[in-house]
Amino acid sequence: MDYDKTEIAKTYDQARGHGPDFLALWMETVGAHIDSSTIRTVLDVGCGTGRFSAALATQLNASVIGVDPSIKMLSEAVRNGHAHVSHVCGSAESIPLQSDCADLIFISMAFHHFTNPETAAQECRRVLRPNGRVFLRTGCGERANAYPYVPYFPSTKAMIEARLPSMEFQCEAFRAASFRVLYSGVVIQQVAVDYEAYADKLALRADSILVSLDDHEFNAGIAAVRSEKRPGPISEPIDVVVFEKGS
Repeated sequence: MDYDKTEIAKTYDQARGHGPDFLALWMETVGAHIDSSTIRTVLDVGCGTGRFSAALATQLNASVIGVDPSIKMLSEAVRNGHAHVSHVCGSAESIPLQSDCADLIFISMAFHHFTNPETAAQECRRVLRPNGRVFLRTGCGERANAYPYVPYFPSTKAMIEARLPSMEFQCEAFRAASFRVLYSGVVIQQVAVDYEAYADKLALRADSILVSLDDHEFNAGIAAVRSEKRPGPISEPIDVVVFEKGS
């Protein structure tokens, strides 16, 4: 999806920002698999509005370079600002940085937007220093039934299965670029305290799947979420894979 042809950037942080506990969860997850003493430079590839960039700089005591092809998303990232975060416009398939410039690449919910995953993985290998790592935070098609908004928007299950590559495909793209898997698991993250709050976030339509729905299905789904009687919180599974650059 070309985010510059949408207005997603304007509401992305409001829709996807889940508070300090959410960020703490993800920084703890990063810290469990990445030794900060070995990290000087981090590339946040597909950084979007930079919602993880500043936290990564703080967690790892490192310089972070946010890379994204969307001018609108990068404009929001620059507005968010951080002393140790800079930004460049570019794609994962053609990272506009020199070889051997980074110790860690962080990729969050961006793999499914790559136009050529194999080339993106090769680019990650090129820009990483020896033994550099990739921290992949991602969704996958086989988990469609586990994503909490799917029951309320019937068309989204098929969309997710079609658009989100399988975990095996994502791992194989990196293996083919001579990366090895150090860790693979699932993190359960809370996205809303209750269904009313969840509906408010979904209503912002800051999601490449939801923005593809026709207005009738979208509005009906929002109404169904608001009428949900079950208690919260609402959580969703996110896959994590940590790769290491091979020799």
